[in-house]
Amino acid sequence: MDIYSKRKYLIISLFSITALIIIIRLFSIQVMDVSYKISAASNVLRRVVNFPARGLIYDRNGKLLVYNQAAYDVLIIPREMKAFDTLAFCRIVGVEKEELVSEIKKARIYSKYKPSAVIKQLSAQTYAILQEQLFKYPGFFIQARTLRQYPSKIAAHVLGYVGEVDQKGIDNNSYYESGDYIGKSGIEKSYEAELRGVKGISYMMVDVHNMIKGSFEQGRLDTTAAIGKNLISTLNADLQSYGERLLSGKVGSIVAIEPATGEILVLASSPTFDPGLFVGRERSKNYKTLDNDPFKPMLNRAITSSYPPGSTFKLANALIGLEEDILQTARYYCSGPASSPIKCTHNHESPLGLISAIRESCNAYFYQAFKAEINHYPTSAEGLETFRNYLLEMGIGKRIGGDLYSETSGSIPTVSYYDRYFGSGKWNALTIRSLSIGQGELLLTPLQLSNMVSLIANRGYYIAPHLVRSIQNYDGTQRVLQFDKRTIDAGLGNYEMIVQGMEQVVESGTARGSAKIDSVIICGKTGTVQNPHGEAHSAFVAFAPKINPKIAIAVYIENGVWGARYAAPIASLIIEKYLNGKISPKRLFFEDAMYKSDLISTMQIKPED
Repeated sequence: MDIYSKRKYLIISLFSITALIIIIRLFSIQVMDVSYKISAASNVLRRVVNFPARGLIYDRNGKLLVYNQAAYDVLIIPREMKAFDTLAFCRIVGVEKEELVSEIKKARIYSKYKPSAVIKQLSAQTYAILQEQLFKYPGFFIQARTLRQYPSKIAAHVLGYVGEVDQKGIDNNSYYESGDYIGKSGIEKSYEAELRGVKGISYMMVDVHNMIKGSFEQGRLDTTAAIGKNLISTLNADLQSYGERLLSGKVGSIVAIEPATGEILVLASSPTFDPGLFVGRERSKNYKTLDNDPFKPMLNRAITSSYPPGSTFKLANALIGLEEDILQTARYYCSGPASSPIKCTHNHESPLGLISAIRESCNAYFYQAFKAEINHYPTSAEGLETFRNYLLEMGIGKRIGGDLYSETSGSIPTVSYYDRYFGSGKWNALTIRSLSIGQGELLLTPLQLSNMVSLIANRGYYIAPHLVRSIQNYDGTQRVLQFDKRTIDAGLGNYEMIVQGMEQVVESGTARGSAKIDSVIICGKTGTVQNPHGEAHSAFVAFAPKINPKIAIAVYIENGVWGARYAAPIASLIIEKYLNGKISPKRLFFEDAMYKSDLISTMQIKPED
């Protein structure tokens, strides 16, 4: 039995060794032989990268926002170059001799054996002329790629732009090589992996005249390029365009969200720019011009600029007080402009409850509410920590999530901050009273303000705001994206109290003359934000309709004087346009006034970053 067992293992071992020998031989024949052929033919073999077309981007209604147009790069392999007529070449491609010489020098430093782009983004017309003359220029060849084009010159900050990958990008991802393009900002960056597709590689035989003669090895080593996937964005292109026009001449932003889904309908920042400026041979020059503009048109103020929220923050303050069971029946006195330690802007009923306080935007009420919230705990530090945690839960003072890669967090001051500034145990609600009315050290982004209003509109939840609804797969099917849902269960009755106050703001309160629409119940809140650098900022948040809301919006206009002056009219026009499809004749004067207003030309100082 033992002998047979040993024979069995011996036979198995012999078969295993034989199989291994065969595998090694096949590898030698199929791989090593091919490698030898490539090496032997290197003087007439060219590796050609086939760049796929990037995916298209559409708005929520199928309107095309970004498409592709053919362009051509001129590449060289330095070791294959020979002396040539540089002036004749430069005349064909339309560049200065100094520029060409400089690019060739860079290519030699990079590698004598690998191709490098020396002239980028030739037009189809120039390509056709050069192609006929290419035999005169050994070592030069042309590589096709696509450039982004924009049928409507809108949403530059949202869409972003594509540029050449830097060394850091190459080091971080082996997919990229020198000369490749990559999404640099906006949707182009957030969804780079989906939009870029997959490069293909072709090995081509080239004759002594620099002309391609055919595929190497009948294309056996070639790989096929796969085009990028298309994106269906959440934007409403018509509404986005309308919002950008209303912002013209102003420094500020608009963020409008569909509350039930978190889909961003409008994300506009002003000043803005033509996204086509980052396409073509003039891209670098245009970038420098925009970057040097004192009003920073490339800055996406909607998601990266942090501002004091002013009186719009009173809604968050109110929600915290309701969650703490402090404000349901509370009534506080106000002496108008004589109030202390925080003055109110005007005289109104007193004492007043929460709904009336929202309507009147009563500073005195919300300071006393804040004081009660802080003093609800044994120490001011514990009270502030609880207050801060409520705000973080609402998506305030942190990145909300979604798919906005450059979103900033804003800032909520911490206990440690005040301990450092005033000393531990040496501050209280009175010391930090500015927080109660959205001033002081508190900073929010317009995106966070819009999300806060979505939470109230939904009576207790929000879905992380996002810009892409679905991705079109290669087979034509769509993958609908899912984003985080956050629930803040403060009780339906508490939310309804805030909603009633917001309704009264527009019907009979601080926004009655600037935001009211006859056909739609808008619930809103104005904000006039103190600004030490000039005129006050104008802010307004709102949602509509009151029941089953379809849109939540935040508008922030720097140096806009007061909330009802610019922000409220702009927000109400966006709401009316979205819900009704047009502006009623009696409100067209608001539209005309927003179109014609120019705050930028009157600004005496550099706007805030």
